[in-house]
Amino acid sequence: MSAKGNQFKKNSNETAPVEERQTSFKNPFGSLANFKINERPKKIFGLILLLFSFCLLIAFTSFLFTWQNDQDKIFNSTWDLLFDPGLLVENWLGKLGAILAHFFIHNLFGVISYLFVFLFFITGFKILTGVSITPILKAYRFSFFVILWVSVLLGFLFKDIAPIAGGAFGFHVSLWLNSIIGTAGTGLLLFFIFIGSMVAVFNISFDFLNSLFSKTEINTETEDLAGFDLKSNTLNPFNKPLTETQQLEEQETDVLNLEEEVPEITLKNEANKIPFILEDDFEELEVVKNEKTEELISSELEIENNPVEDEELEVIENKSPFGEYDPTLDLSSYKFPNIDLLEKHGSSSIVINKDELEENKNKILETLKNYNIGIAKIKATIGPTVTLYEIIPDAGVRISKIKNLEDDIALSLSALGIRIIAPIPGKGTIGIEVPNQKPEIVSMRSVIASEKFQNTDMELPIALGKTISNETFIADLAKMPHLLMAGATGQGKSVGLNAILVSLLYKKHPSQVKFVLVDPKKVELTLFNKIERHFLAKLPGNEEAIITDTKKVVNTLNSLCIEMDQRYELLKNGHVRNIKEYNTKFIARKLNPEQGHKFLPYIVLVVDEFADLIMTAGKEVETPIARLAQLARAIGIHLIIATQRPSVNIITGTIKANFPARIAFRVTSRIDSRTILDSGGADQLIGRGDMLLSTGSDIIRLQCAFVDTPEVDEITEFIGSQRGYAEAFLLPEYVDDSEGGTGKAMDASERDSMFVEAAKIVVIHQQGSASLLQRRLKLGYNRAGRIIDQLEASGIIGPFEGSKARQVLIPDEVSLEQFLKGE
Repeated sequence: MSAKGNQFKKNSNETAPVEERQTSFKNPFGSLANFKINERPKKIFGLILLLFSFCLLIAFTSFLFTWQNDQDKIFNSTWDLLFDPGLLVENWLGKLGAILAHFFIHNLFGVISYLFVFLFFITGFKILTGVSITPILKAYRFSFFVILWVSVLLGFLFKDIAPIAGGAFGFHVSLWLNSIIGTAGTGLLLFFIFIGSMVAVFNISFDFLNSLFSKTEINTETEDLAGFDLKSNTLNPFNKPLTETQQLEEQETDVLNLEEEVPEITLKNEANKIPFILEDDFEELEVVKNEKTEELISSELEIENNPVEDEELEVIENKSPFGEYDPTLDLSSYKFPNIDLLEKHGSSSIVINKDELEENKNKILETLKNYNIGIAKIKATIGPTVTLYEIIPDAGVRISKIKNLEDDIALSLSALGIRIIAPIPGKGTIGIEVPNQKPEIVSMRSVIASEKFQNTDMELPIALGKTISNETFIADLAKMPHLLMAGATGQGKSVGLNAILVSLLYKKHPSQVKFVLVDPKKVELTLFNKIERHFLAKLPGNEEAIITDTKKVVNTLNSLCIEMDQRYELLKNGHVRNIKEYNTKFIARKLNPEQGHKFLPYIVLVVDEFADLIMTAGKEVETPIARLAQLARAIGIHLIIATQRPSVNIITGTIKANFPARIAFRVTSRIDSRTILDSGGADQLIGRGDMLLSTGSDIIRLQCAFVDTPEVDEITEFIGSQRGYAEAFLLPEYVDDSEGGTGKAMDASERDSMFVEAAKIVVIHQQGSASLLQRRLKLGYNRAGRIIDQLEASGIIGPFEGSKARQVLIPDEVSLEQFLKGE
C-alpha cells in the first residue's frame, strides 16, 4: 500500500511543471519575464514599437521641410503644448511630430537620428514575429557608435552652414574639440577614429601600402620595367583568407548574440530541470558557421597548392600555341536550362507550429516518464516533413530501453510512424523523428536555385532534396560511385530518378556527360528522347536511344563493358589512374589524339525496374552489371539502378557490395528495409518522397525534391530545340556470339548422328530446349547443347532468348521432312 501511495503522490505533483513548461515555451526572449503569462502583451508591445518607428519616420522627414516654420513655436516649449488647441504647426504628424523631431534632430544628434527609426523597427518586428532581421545587440552597438561619430562629424563640417545637421550634441562636442586641439586636430581625430573602427569591426588590411612601395622601388631601380603592369604580381595571397577569417568571426559573433535569444523551457522537477530549445534560425546559423569553417580550411589548403598549379598551367600554355582544349566548343552556343522552367511547389519557408511542437514534446516526456525514464534536455529541429526531437536522458538510463518504446511513443503521438535514432552519430543524443501534421513539398526549383548547388565544384552533382534541418543536400555521383534505389510502388522512385537526371542537366554540358537509359516500363523515361542528340548514348544502328527491349539491353550492357575496357587501355597509355586525371591531361594537350586519345565524357547508366530485366534475361544481364559495378567507377561509368526490392535473387551479393550508396523509399516491412539498407527504418517512412540515404557509414533522412512531368517535358524541350550533335553518342558495336553462329550453314557431315531424331522431337513438342532432348534421347547436357546449336544453325529453332524457351520455326513433321530434303 505504501508503494502505491508514494507513486500516486509522485504523479499528482507533476501537473505544476507541465503548466510551467507550457507557459514558458511561448517566450521569445528569455529576459522578458513580464510576457511569460501570455503572448498578447508581447505582440501589443511589438506593434507599438512598429507604430512608433513609422511615426518617427514621418516626423523626421517632415522636419527637414518645415523645421524653420515650427521651431519658434516649440523651441522653448514643453510637452504641455500637445494640449494647447491654439498652437498650429506644419509638421505632417502634427504637434507630436514637431516635438519628437525637434527633440531628436535639433536637441540631440541631427539627421543621423534616422537610425532610431531602424532600431525601433527591428526591435518591434523581433518581438512581434520572433524573427530577427539583423542581430539585435550587434545592431544597437553599431548604431549608437555611428550616431555619435556622424553627429560630431556633421557638427564639425557644417557648424557654420547648417548647425542643425549634427544636432546640439554634434555642434557642442565639435566646438569643444576645436577649442582644445584646433580644427586640424579635430578633423584628424575623427578620421583616425573612423580608421580605428574599421580595423576593429572589419579587420581591414594595410598590405596595399607594402605593394605600393614595392612597386615604386621596382620602377625606380629598373628602367626597362617602367611600362610593365605589376598589379597581378603584387597581390598578397594572404588577403583572401584574412577576409574570410574576419567574416567567420562576424558570423560567430552573430551566433553568440542570437544565442542569448534562443527560447528555453525549464521543467522544474524535484531532482532536475529539463530545458527545451527550439532550433530554427539558430540551428541554421550553426550550420552556416560549420560550412564556413570547412571552406576556410579548404581555402587555406588551396593557397598552398594553387601557385604551383598556376605555374604548371603557365608552362603548358607556353608549350602549346593553341591553348587548352575545350570540349564544349562543339556546342559553343549551348544554353543551360533556365530556372524559370521549374515551378514553385509549396512554400519556400517552414511554418513553425508551436502548439504542435509543445504537444508532441509533452507526449514524449509523458510516455517516457510512465516507464521511469528521466530526461535532462530536449531540443527540436524542424524539417520539411519531420521534426527531430533530440533528447538527453538522465545518467544511468539505458539506450535500449528508449529504443524499445518506439511503438509506445508512436501510439501516444498518433503518428504515421516514428523513427528512433539511438544514438545520433557524433552528437551523443537520442533522436526521435516525428512526422509533421502538414508536411511541406520540397520543390526542385528551390534546390537547384540554392547557393550550395550553384557553387558546387563536384564532378557529377545531384540534388537529392533537403535534410531534417531544411538544408539542401547535394551529393557527388562520381564519388558514390554507384547508386541503388529501392522502395515500394508509388513511393517516389521515378520522381527521384527524374530529380537526379534534371540535376545533371542543369549543371553539365552535353560534352561532359552522357546517359544510357533503360526503361522496361517504356513510359517513365520517354520524355528524355528529345535530348538524344545532346545527352544520350546508344548502340550503332538502334533507332531509339532509350532502351526498352530486353535483347537490346543485354547488347548495350556488353557494349559498355567494351567501352570500359577501351577506356582502361587509354588510361594505361596515358599513365593516369582515373578519368579526371586523364581529361585534365588531355585538356592540357599532353595526350596526342592521333594515338587514339580523346576527351572522355562521364557515362551514367540508369536502369528502372531492374527486377524485370533479371526475370527476362537472367545471367546475361547480371554478368555485365557485375563487371561494371566492380570496375567502371575509375573510368567514369556510373550506375543508377532502381528496383522495388533488391533481394538476393534480384541483386547478387557481388553487385550489392559495389553499391555503398543506397536510397530507400518507404517499404512495407522491416525485412525489406534490411534488404535495402542492411538496417531498419525504411518501413517507418511516411511516403511521398520521404527517403533514407545510406552512404555506407551513416544514414541520412531526406525529403526528395519534387519535379513534375510537365517540368521535365519543358526542360527536355528547351534543350532539344537547340543545336545538337549530328547523332547520339555511339557506344562500341557488340556482336552477340549466338547471333553470329546462326548465319553459318553447318555441313551435314558435322551434324550429330541423332540430329534428325532430335529435330523431330523438337517439332512435335514445339519446344526447343536441351533439357527436352536430355529426357527424350537420354543424352548428356553437353551433347544436347551441341545438338541445339546445330538445330539453330540449320534454321529449325530460333536464337536463345534468356529464360524463355527457343522458338520452333518449323510448324509440323511434314514441313520438317521437306526442309531436310531441301538441304
